[in-house]
Amino acid sequence: MNCIIAMQFFYALIFMKKAIHFNLIILFCFLTPVFAQKEKEVSVKNVNGELHGTLLLPKEKKNIPVALIIAGSGPTDRNGNSGMMQNNSLKLLATHLAENGIASLRYDKQGVGKSVNASKPEEELRFSDFVDDASHWIDFLAKNKRFSSIIVIGHSEGALIGKLASQHEAVDKFVSIAGAGRTIDEIILDQLEDQSVELKNQATPVIEQLKQGELVENPPSELVALFRLSVQPYLISWMELSPVEALKSLAIPSLIIQGTTDIQVKVEEAEKLHEAVSQSELVIIEGMNHVFKDAPIDRDANIAAYMDPKLPLSEGFGEAIVGFILGK
Repeated sequence: MNCIIAMQFFYALIFMKKAIHFNLIILFCFLTPVFAQKEKEVSVKNVNGELHGTLLLPKEKKNIPVALIIAGSGPTDRNGNSGMMQNNSLKLLATHLAENGIASLRYDKQGVGKSVNASKPEEELRFSDFVDDASHWIDFLAKNKRFSSIIVIGHSEGALIGKLASQHEAVDKFVSIAGAGRTIDEIILDQLEDQSVELKNQATPVIEQLKQGELVENPPSELVALFRLSVQPYLISWMELSPVEALKSLAIPSLIIQGTTDIQVKVEEAEKLHEAVSQSELVIIEGMNHVFKDAPIDRDANIAAYMDPKLPLSEGFGEAIVGFILGK
């Protein structure tokens, strides 16, 4: 398996000095009758292989909007789960959309889940590869005449992927969930500083060299998972991209959503995006963390919500997205 950025950036920073053990919990959530929704396994091809996803259709199956849901960083699958962190955040979002008459397509990124064989070797991977994959899915949805409009929903790193993919002419609206407003180099340094000033100081010269397009042969041992040589070309390609400029390039309605207890992406990031594009809509969800669940700001209690699929979506989160999509 050629792994992509394994448990890195946001998640690597959170768990850098912790080992967390837990039992997997299976969630059976029957909020509406099962027969009212239909899940279908679908796939598209990229240059490396086949990407796999889930198309979830509501009871009404014609002339309906459809949302493409793009997962965040690391080996996050179509349901929003990464390794031990089983929270079903994206699956819960898809279910909520279906309950409100909105279809959705969520997918395993290349190198993850059933799309494991659709990935390049890590040293050849670039940010644009994920944008291209999202564009393939948009093409797939655009060919289906049952859909009245296409909305792209991107979470965390997926928000930047979504902004760039939403330049596709078939996209009608865009939703950013916990998307950064600054470049990834600034975000990484902030995350490291939250762990320790020493880690930030060690990372600063590495990041400065990467921003110049130069590889760092021997990154600090404590940061080797974050800055291993094979992932540095991907980092360089990511650092070149401005979330603000990407949002400015869109000529479609945009919604920016951020939770107040997100310990990975701060409210200021959403405000920065909104200030840059004043016609965008900004929704702040009180008490919502990075995986759309109610959680306190306390780090340990907050992280516990990443591993509890039984927790529902934060109140107002799904409603804000549905209202934006349906124009309510």
